[in-house]
Amino acid sequence: MLATVHTSCLRGVQAFPVLIEAKTAAGLPSVDAVGLPDRIGRDCLVRVRAALSACGVAMPKQRVVLNFAPGDQPKAGTSFDLPVAIAIAALAGHVDPDVLHRILLIGELGLEGEIRPTRGALALVGGAAAGGLEAAIVPASSARECSLVDSVRVMGARTLKQVLAHLNEVEALARAEPPAMAKRTEGPDLADVRGQPAARRALEICAAGNHPLLMIGPPGAGKTMLAMRLPTILPAASPRQRLTIATISSASGRTRLERPFRAPHHTATSVAMMGGGRPVRPGEVTLAHEGVLFLDELPEFRRDVIETLRTTMEEGCVRIVRAAERVTMPAAPLVIGAMNPCPCGYDGDEQRACVCGAERMARYRGRVSGPLIDRFDMHVRLRRVSAARLRRTKSGESSEAVRARVEAARGIRPPAHALPELLACCEPPALKLLDAVTEQLGLSARGYVRALRVALTIAALEGRDRVAEPHAAEAVQYRLLDRRPSVSRPRAPEPLSP
Repeated sequence: MLATVHTSCLRGVQAFPVLIEAKTAAGLPSVDAVGLPDRIGRDCLVRVRAALSACGVAMPKQRVVLNFAPGDQPKAGTSFDLPVAIAIAALAGHVDPDVLHRILLIGELGLEGEIRPTRGALALVGGAAAGGLEAAIVPASSARECSLVDSVRVMGARTLKQVLAHLNEVEALARAEPPAMAKRTEGPDLADVRGQPAARRALEICAAGNHPLLMIGPPGAGKTMLAMRLPTILPAASPRQRLTIATISSASGRTRLERPFRAPHHTATSVAMMGGGRPVRPGEVTLAHEGVLFLDELPEFRRDVIETLRTTMEEGCVRIVRAAERVTMPAAPLVIGAMNPCPCGYDGDEQRACVCGAERMARYRGRVSGPLIDRFDMHVRLRRVSAARLRRTKSGESSEAVRARVEAARGIRPPAHALPELLACCEPPALKLLDAVTEQLGLSARGYVRALRVALTIAALEGRDRVAEPHAAEAVQYRLLDRRPSVSRPRAPEPLSP
């Protein structure tokens, strides 16, 4: 007899389909598993034997061979327990093998037959939909989130006995209902920020056009406070984005539906930032996908960690390459960086003198490479806000008011990314100004294109779909760190007199 069961395991944040084949063979009663690492196979079989015994299912009196196909691909996780148990139960005559062809089974088993949640259940069910499966039996605690995949009939089970009863049509499992669309939970309000009008304006442009932003300012100027309020002015996630966010968070062992805000510490390793390990798990850039990735004290991060952002900020994904596998994960967060202007933090401060020398300051700023700074669309300088000004200044606009303008601007701004599309959206005076400023300040070609994109967003915030000269002038002001000193050209030698 041959029984086949569909299951899946995680590879990064995506499902990797696995087919478990179970067959009896001549020999003494035993279970041999091929296609799995030894530790995973051994642990799985120990739990399955105990769970089946607790449910009154006796192991077959023959040798059982389990094949985890494809056999040449690495597999990991505890999601194989339930499908292995059902495959063995089918060989023992407790389940009809014909009912297993179009259903996905995932779940970890306890020794008494209880079904425990597994990491990434939502991603695994999403893979089942892509593979053409019609139904899925998952742990009961994961059923509601898995039901976000509406093309698959998701059923939650608490015990192995319930699964056996459902497959034998004794007592059907109920179809899980997706979680209700909860009202958006507001975070810290932008109205809490007093002063810093230039930074508030930059934050609004950043949200409207999804522009990476770098804030430079002394300690206590409000860089972290502003970054924490950025998610509150971003538009609510669409149903597609909510599913993507939930799938990624499920792969990390959590469940969330709203845009994430991630702020890793500057001691984070490259694996923690980009993802990796065995099995491969998502890093901060993936966990912040469709949300905000805040890098406070940017120069304090290890150079090899932040330099990896250069690729993800351009491509929107991260690729983990190992000898035995290659994993691609989405990584398109809105990156916000923050740094001090110098090691002591008070360069240019009006109240406190800077004690850093030129060499020390250059070494500090050199920790962040020019190519990485070039990938931030906007650079904004924050000034210290005095205590007296804090008392006198009234609260600014609320996050709700700013978010309304951001949503309106996103509806106006054309999806222009390539240079010809950007140029077509600019009026001649704006292009003339950009050309002159680019030549004068020495902006790179990337800086020029990013200034065009920011100018297009500024125009959209004013309800226009074309860039005028004032929009271009404001956009260039946000290329603060991209201004290179002019290089003096050597004078041509004077001709020798005869």
